[in-house]
Amino acid sequence: MPRTHPSSAARAALPAPTPSATSRVVTQDRYGPPDVLAVVDRTVPVPGEGEVLVGVHAASINARDWHIMRGEPRVARFLDAGTFSPRRPKMPVRGTDFAGTIQAIGPGVTGWRSGDPVFGEAAGTLADHVIADVQHLARIPDGVTFEQAAATPLAGVTALTCLAAAHPKPGQRILVNGASGGVGTFAIQLAKAQGLHVTAVCSTRNLQQAEDLGAVDTIDYTVHDFTRDGRRYDIVIDLVGNRRLRDLGRALAPGGTLVMSGGGVPGTGRIIGPLGLLIRAQLWSKFTRTRLVAPLGVPDTGNLTELSRALADGDIRPVVESVYPLHDAASAVRHMEIRHATGKVVVTTTG
Repeated sequence: MPRTHPSSAARAALPAPTPSATSRVVTQDRYGPPDVLAVVDRTVPVPGEGEVLVGVHAASINARDWHIMRGEPRVARFLDAGTFSPRRPKMPVRGTDFAGTIQAIGPGVTGWRSGDPVFGEAAGTLADHVIADVQHLARIPDGVTFEQAAATPLAGVTALTCLAAAHPKPGQRILVNGASGGVGTFAIQLAKAQGLHVTAVCSTRNLQQAEDLGAVDTIDYTVHDFTRDGRRYDIVIDLVGNRRLRDLGRALAPGGTLVMSGGGVPGTGRIIGPLGLLIRAQLWSKFTRTRLVAPLGVPDTGNLTELSRALADGDIRPVVESVYPLHDAASAVRHMEIRHATGKVVVTTTG
Protein backbone atom coordinates (compact mmCIF):
# COMPACT_ATOMS: atom_id res chain seq x y z
CA MET A 1 0.00 0.00 0.00
CA PRO A 2 1.21 3.57 -0.66
CA ARG A 3 2.62 5.21 2.44
CA THR A 4 2.68 8.84 3.44
CA HIS A 5 5.95 10.11 4.84
CA PRO A 6 6.49 9.76 8.59
CA SER A 7 5.48 12.28 11.22
CA SER A 8 8.12 14.62 12.68
CA ALA A 9 8.47 12.39 15.74
CA ALA A 10 8.92 9.27 13.66
CA ARG A 11 11.43 10.96 11.36
CA ALA A 12 13.51 12.10 14.32
CA ALA A 13 13.75 8.47 15.48
CA LEU A 14 15.18 7.20 12.21
CA PRO A 15 18.75 5.96 12.86
CA ALA A 16 21.59 7.08 10.62
CA PRO A 17 23.46 4.21 8.93
CA THR A 18 26.69 3.07 10.55
CA PRO A 19 29.92 3.31 8.49
CA SER A 20 29.88 -0.48 8.01
CA ALA A 21 26.25 -0.63 6.91
CA THR A 22 25.41 -1.99 3.46
CA SER A 23 22.85 -0.92 0.90
CA ARG A 24 21.18 -2.97 -1.82
CA VAL A 25 21.62 -1.55 -5.32
CA VAL A 26 20.32 -2.63 -8.74
CA THR A 27 23.33 -2.81 -11.01
CA GLN A 28 24.55 -4.13 -14.37
CA ASP A 29 27.96 -5.03 -15.79
CA ARG A 30 26.98 -5.16 -19.49
CA TYR A 31 24.31 -3.90 -21.87
CA GLY A 32 21.26 -6.02 -22.51
CA PRO A 33 17.63 -6.77 -21.55
CA PRO A 34 16.33 -6.59 -17.95
CA ASP A 35 18.00 -9.94 -17.23
CA VAL A 36 21.36 -8.11 -16.97
CA LEU A 37 20.16 -6.34 -13.83
CA ALA A 38 21.24 -7.77 -10.49
CA VAL A 39 20.71 -6.76 -6.85
CA VAL A 40 23.96 -6.60 -4.90
CA ASP A 41 25.10 -5.19 -1.55
CA ARG A 42 27.44 -2.22 -1.34
CA THR A 43 28.68 -0.01 1.47
CA VAL A 44 26.39 2.90 2.25
CA PRO A 45 27.95 6.02 0.66
CA VAL A 46 28.91 9.16 2.57
CA PRO A 47 27.59 12.57 1.45
CA GLY A 48 30.11 15.16 0.33
CA GLU A 49 30.00 18.95 0.04
CA GLY A 50 26.48 20.13 -0.75
CA GLU A 51 25.04 16.60 -0.60
CA VAL A 52 22.74 14.55 1.59
CA LEU A 53 22.33 10.82 2.11
CA VAL A 54 18.73 9.78 1.47
CA GLY A 55 17.18 6.57 2.69
CA VAL A 56 15.17 5.63 -0.40
CA HIS A 57 11.59 4.52 0.16
CA ALA A 58 10.60 4.50 -3.53
CA ALA A 59 12.05 5.11 -6.98
CA SER A 60 10.43 5.06 -10.40
CA ILE A 61 11.31 3.62 -13.79
CA ASN A 62 11.82 5.91 -16.80
CA ALA A 63 12.54 5.36 -20.48
CA ARG A 64 16.01 6.65 -19.65
CA ASP A 65 16.61 3.48 -17.61
CA TRP A 66 16.02 1.06 -20.49
CA HIS A 67 17.94 3.29 -22.91
CA ILE A 68 21.00 3.10 -20.65
CA MET A 69 20.41 -0.54 -19.66
CA ARG A 70 20.37 -1.62 -23.31
CA GLY A 71 22.92 0.93 -24.51
CA GLU A 72 20.44 2.28 -27.05
CA PRO A 73 20.59 4.08 -29.32
CA ARG A 74 23.99 2.53 -29.94
CA VAL A 75 25.45 5.71 -31.38
CA ALA A 76 25.11 7.21 -27.88
CA ARG A 77 27.76 4.77 -26.61
CA PHE A 78 30.30 6.84 -28.51
CA LEU A 79 28.70 10.32 -28.37
CA ASP A 80 27.74 10.53 -24.68
CA ALA A 81 30.93 9.67 -22.82
CA GLY A 82 29.49 10.83 -19.52
CA THR A 83 26.78 8.15 -19.53
CA PHE A 84 27.94 5.37 -21.86
CA SER A 85 31.04 3.40 -22.76
CA PRO A 86 31.28 0.91 -25.64
CA ARG A 87 30.54 -2.17 -23.45
CA ARG A 88 28.69 -0.97 -20.32
CA PRO A 89 27.15 2.13 -18.73
CA LYS A 90 29.54 4.49 -16.95
CA MET A 91 27.19 4.45 -13.94
CA PRO A 92 26.33 0.79 -13.28
CA VAL A 93 23.44 1.43 -10.86
CA ARG A 94 20.11 2.19 -12.54
CA GLY A 95 17.46 4.68 -11.51
CA THR A 96 17.05 8.46 -11.56
CA ASP A 97 13.95 9.36 -9.50
CA PHE A 98 13.76 8.92 -5.75
CA ALA A 99 11.63 9.70 -2.72
CA GLY A 100 12.70 9.09 0.85
CA THR A 101 14.03 10.65 4.03
CA ILE A 102 17.34 12.39 4.67
CA GLN A 103 19.61 10.27 6.87
CA ALA A 104 22.87 12.25 6.86
CA ILE A 105 23.93 15.79 5.97
CA GLY A 106 27.11 16.63 4.06
CA PRO A 107 29.39 19.65 4.70
CA GLY A 108 28.01 23.04 3.74
CA VAL A 109 24.36 21.92 3.65
CA THR A 110 21.88 24.26 5.34
CA GLY A 111 18.10 24.28 5.51
CA TRP A 112 17.78 20.49 5.71
CA ARG A 113 17.96 18.04 8.59
CA SER A 114 17.89 14.30 9.12
CA GLY A 115 14.39 12.89 8.78
CA ASP A 116 13.15 15.45 6.24
CA PRO A 117 11.01 13.80 3.50
CA VAL A 118 12.41 14.67 0.06
CA PHE A 119 12.10 13.73 -3.60
CA GLY A 120 14.22 14.51 -6.64
CA GLU A 121 16.74 13.16 -9.12
CA ALA A 122 20.12 11.54 -8.57
CA ALA A 123 22.31 8.85 -10.07
CA GLY A 124 21.63 5.24 -9.07
CA THR A 125 18.34 5.55 -7.19
CA LEU A 126 17.30 1.89 -7.45
CA ALA A 127 18.91 1.33 -4.08
CA ASP A 128 18.29 1.49 -0.34
CA HIS A 129 20.37 4.67 -0.11
CA VAL A 130 21.39 7.37 -2.57
CA ILE A 131 23.57 10.48 -2.48
CA ALA A 132 21.64 13.53 -3.68
CA ASP A 133 22.78 17.06 -4.48
CA VAL A 134 20.65 19.51 -2.48
CA GLN A 135 20.16 21.50 -5.71
CA HIS A 136 18.27 18.52 -7.17
CA LEU A 137 15.66 17.83 -4.50
CA ALA A 138 12.60 19.33 -2.83
CA ARG A 139 10.37 18.58 0.14
CA ILE A 140 7.52 16.08 -0.19
CA PRO A 141 4.24 17.82 0.70
CA ASP A 142 2.05 16.46 3.48
CA GLY A 143 -0.45 13.88 2.24
CA VAL A 144 1.68 12.77 -0.72
CA THR A 145 2.94 9.19 -0.60
CA PHE A 146 6.50 8.19 -1.27
CA GLU A 147 5.31 6.27 -4.32
CA GLN A 148 3.57 9.33 -5.72
CA ALA A 149 6.56 11.55 -5.01
CA ALA A 150 8.96 9.09 -6.64
CA ALA A 151 6.82 9.06 -9.78
CA THR A 152 7.11 12.83 -10.18
CA PRO A 153 10.66 14.19 -10.71
CA LEU A 154 11.89 13.29 -14.22
CA ALA A 155 8.46 13.01 -15.86
CA GLY A 156 7.07 16.05 -14.08
CA VAL A 157 10.07 18.26 -14.81
CA THR A 158 10.03 17.16 -18.46
CA ALA A 159 6.33 18.04 -18.80
CA LEU A 160 6.88 21.36 -17.04
CA THR A 161 9.83 22.17 -19.33
CA CYS A 162 7.93 21.22 -22.49
CA LEU A 163 5.09 23.55 -21.60
CA ALA A 164 7.39 26.41 -20.62
CA ALA A 165 9.25 26.08 -23.95
CA ALA A 166 5.99 26.59 -25.85
CA HIS A 167 5.18 29.88 -24.05
CA PRO A 168 1.48 29.00 -23.79
CA LYS A 169 -1.34 31.47 -23.27
CA PRO A 170 -4.64 30.63 -21.55
CA GLY A 171 -7.25 29.40 -23.99
CA GLN A 172 -4.80 28.08 -26.56
CA ARG A 173 -5.33 24.63 -28.04
CA ILE A 174 -2.67 22.06 -27.17
CA LEU A 175 -2.34 18.45 -28.34
CA VAL A 176 -0.32 15.91 -26.36
CA ASN A 177 0.79 12.88 -28.41
CA GLY A 178 1.69 10.12 -25.99
CA ALA A 179 -0.72 11.32 -23.32
CA SER A 180 -0.87 8.11 -21.29
CA GLY A 181 2.81 7.81 -20.34
CA GLY A 182 4.58 9.36 -17.39
CA VAL A 183 5.33 12.70 -19.06
CA GLY A 184 2.01 12.77 -20.90
CA THR A 185 -0.12 12.34 -17.79
CA PHE A 186 1.68 15.26 -16.14
CA ALA A 187 1.51 17.37 -19.32
CA ILE A 188 -2.29 17.05 -19.44
CA GLN A 189 -2.68 18.19 -15.84
CA LEU A 190 -0.17 21.03 -15.99
CA ALA A 191 -1.67 22.32 -19.26
CA LYS A 192 -5.15 22.24 -17.74
CA ALA A 193 -3.88 24.16 -14.69
CA GLN A 194 -2.54 26.84 -17.07
CA GLY A 195 -5.94 27.27 -18.70
CA LEU A 196 -5.21 25.45 -21.98
CA HIS A 197 -7.68 23.47 -24.08
CA VAL A 198 -6.11 20.00 -23.99
CA THR A 199 -6.49 17.26 -26.61
CA ALA A 200 -4.93 13.93 -25.61
CA VAL A 201 -3.79 11.26 -28.08
CA CYS A 202 -3.66 7.77 -26.60
CA SER A 203 -4.97 4.22 -27.05
CA THR A 204 -8.53 3.10 -26.43
CA ARG A 205 -7.89 1.83 -22.91
CA ASN A 206 -6.53 5.20 -21.75
CA LEU A 207 -9.16 7.57 -23.15
CA GLN A 208 -11.17 7.79 -19.93
CA GLN A 209 -8.05 8.37 -17.86
CA ALA A 210 -7.04 11.27 -20.10
CA GLU A 211 -10.45 12.86 -19.60
CA ASP A 212 -10.23 12.32 -15.85
CA LEU A 213 -6.86 14.11 -15.81
CA GLY A 214 -8.28 17.15 -17.60
CA ALA A 215 -8.27 16.56 -21.35
CA VAL A 216 -11.22 18.31 -23.03
CA ASP A 217 -10.89 16.17 -26.18
CA THR A 218 -9.35 12.75 -26.74
CA ILE A 219 -8.20 10.98 -29.90
CA ASP A 220 -7.84 7.21 -30.10
CA TYR A 221 -4.77 6.72 -32.28
CA THR A 222 -5.86 3.16 -33.11
CA VAL A 223 -8.89 4.63 -34.90
CA HIS A 224 -8.04 8.19 -35.97
CA ASP A 225 -4.94 9.94 -37.34
CA PHE A 226 -4.70 13.34 -35.66
CA THR A 227 -2.40 14.61 -38.41
CA ARG A 228 -5.08 14.09 -41.09
CA ASP A 229 -8.37 15.08 -39.45
CA GLY A 230 -8.10 18.77 -40.34
CA ARG A 231 -7.90 20.06 -36.78
CA ARG A 232 -5.12 22.52 -35.92
CA TYR A 233 -3.44 23.27 -32.61
CA ASP A 234 -1.41 26.17 -31.25
CA ILE A 235 0.95 23.71 -29.55
CA VAL A 236 1.75 20.08 -30.32
CA ILE A 237 3.83 18.17 -27.77
CA ASP A 238 5.16 14.96 -29.30
CA LEU A 239 6.34 12.47 -26.67
CA VAL A 240 6.40 9.42 -28.94
CA GLY A 241 8.69 10.23 -31.86
CA ASN A 242 6.88 7.90 -34.27
CA ARG A 243 5.47 10.47 -36.72
CA ARG A 244 7.09 12.24 -39.65
CA LEU A 245 7.78 15.92 -39.14
CA ARG A 246 5.66 16.94 -42.12
CA ASP A 247 2.72 15.05 -40.58
CA LEU A 248 3.15 16.77 -37.23
CA GLY A 249 3.41 20.10 -39.05
CA ARG A 250 -0.05 19.55 -40.59
CA ALA A 251 -1.55 19.50 -37.09
CA LEU A 252 -0.17 22.94 -36.23
CA ALA A 253 -2.00 26.22 -36.65
CA PRO A 254 -0.07 29.02 -38.42
CA GLY A 255 2.63 30.26 -36.06
CA GLY A 256 2.19 27.18 -33.88
CA THR A 257 4.89 25.50 -31.81
CA LEU A 258 6.04 21.88 -32.07
CA VAL A 259 7.68 20.55 -28.90
CA MET A 260 9.59 17.29 -29.15
CA SER A 261 10.75 15.23 -26.21
CA GLY A 262 11.83 11.63 -25.78
CA GLY A 263 10.57 8.90 -28.03
CA GLY A 264 11.79 5.49 -28.99
CA VAL A 265 10.61 1.97 -28.32
CA PRO A 266 12.87 -0.85 -27.04
CA GLY A 267 14.19 -2.92 -29.93
CA THR A 268 13.47 -0.29 -32.60
CA GLY A 269 15.80 2.42 -33.85
CA ARG A 270 18.66 0.64 -32.09
CA ILE A 271 21.40 2.44 -33.98
CA ILE A 272 20.27 6.07 -33.97
CA GLY A 273 16.85 5.98 -32.26
CA PRO A 274 15.11 9.29 -31.44
CA LEU A 275 18.37 11.14 -32.09
CA GLY A 276 17.69 10.79 -35.82
CA LEU A 277 14.32 12.49 -35.51
CA LEU A 278 15.79 15.35 -33.50
CA ILE A 279 18.53 15.88 -36.08
CA ARG A 280 15.97 15.94 -38.89
CA ALA A 281 13.86 18.33 -36.84
CA GLN A 282 16.69 20.83 -36.58
CA LEU A 283 17.17 20.73 -40.35
CA TRP A 284 13.43 20.91 -40.98
CA SER A 285 13.04 23.99 -38.77
CA LYS A 286 15.37 25.95 -41.07
CA PHE A 287 12.92 25.63 -43.97
CA THR A 288 9.61 26.28 -42.23
CA ARG A 289 7.98 29.01 -40.19
CA THR A 290 6.96 26.49 -37.57
CA ARG A 291 8.60 27.07 -34.23
CA LEU A 292 10.27 23.84 -33.17
CA VAL A 293 11.85 23.22 -29.76
CA ALA A 294 13.41 20.18 -28.11
CA PRO A 295 13.89 21.29 -24.49
CA LEU A 296 15.95 19.49 -21.89
CA GLY A 297 14.40 19.22 -18.44
CA VAL A 298 16.69 20.26 -15.60
CA PRO A 299 15.91 18.75 -12.17
CA ASP A 300 16.82 21.84 -10.16
CA THR A 301 15.21 22.79 -6.88
CA GLY A 302 13.16 25.51 -8.59
CA ASN A 303 11.39 23.07 -10.94
CA LEU A 304 10.98 20.46 -8.23
CA THR A 305 9.59 23.01 -5.77
CA GLU A 306 7.06 24.10 -8.40
CA LEU A 307 5.98 20.47 -8.77
CA SER A 308 5.84 20.13 -4.98
CA ARG A 309 3.42 23.08 -4.84
CA ALA A 310 1.33 21.57 -7.63
CA LEU A 311 1.16 18.29 -5.71
CA ALA A 312 0.16 20.09 -2.52
CA ASP A 313 -2.52 22.14 -4.33
CA GLY A 314 -3.92 19.11 -6.14
CA ASP A 315 -3.09 20.51 -9.60
CA ILE A 316 -1.24 17.29 -10.45
CA ARG A 317 -1.88 13.71 -9.39
CA PRO A 318 0.82 11.18 -10.29
CA VAL A 319 -0.54 8.13 -12.06
CA VAL A 320 1.12 5.03 -10.59
CA GLU A 321 0.21 1.92 -12.55
CA SER A 322 2.28 -0.71 -10.76
CA VAL A 323 4.55 -1.08 -7.75
CA TYR A 324 7.39 -3.63 -7.51
CA PRO A 325 9.81 -4.48 -4.67
CA LEU A 326 13.47 -3.61 -5.14
CA HIS A 327 14.54 -7.25 -5.41
CA ASP A 328 12.27 -7.54 -8.47
CA ALA A 329 13.38 -4.32 -10.18
CA ALA A 330 14.16 -6.22 -13.39
CA SER A 331 10.45 -7.09 -13.67
CA ALA A 332 9.57 -3.42 -13.20
CA VAL A 333 11.77 -2.45 -16.14
CA ARG A 334 10.40 -5.35 -18.21
CA HIS A 335 6.86 -4.20 -17.39
CA MET A 336 7.59 -0.75 -18.76
CA GLU A 337 9.27 -2.12 -21.89
CA ILE A 338 6.69 -4.74 -22.85
CA ARG A 339 3.37 -3.51 -21.47
CA HIS A 340 3.81 0.21 -22.26
CA ALA A 341 2.82 1.30 -18.79
CA THR A 342 0.09 3.83 -18.20
CA GLY A 343 1.65 6.54 -16.08
CA LYS A 344 4.53 5.33 -13.95
CA VAL A 345 6.01 2.08 -12.67
CA VAL A 346 7.44 2.43 -9.14
CA VAL A 347 9.95 0.35 -7.18
CA THR A 348 9.90 0.32 -3.36
CA THR A 349 12.62 -0.74 -0.94
CA THR A 350 10.20 -2.63 1.33
CA GLY A 351 8.05 -5.63 0.62
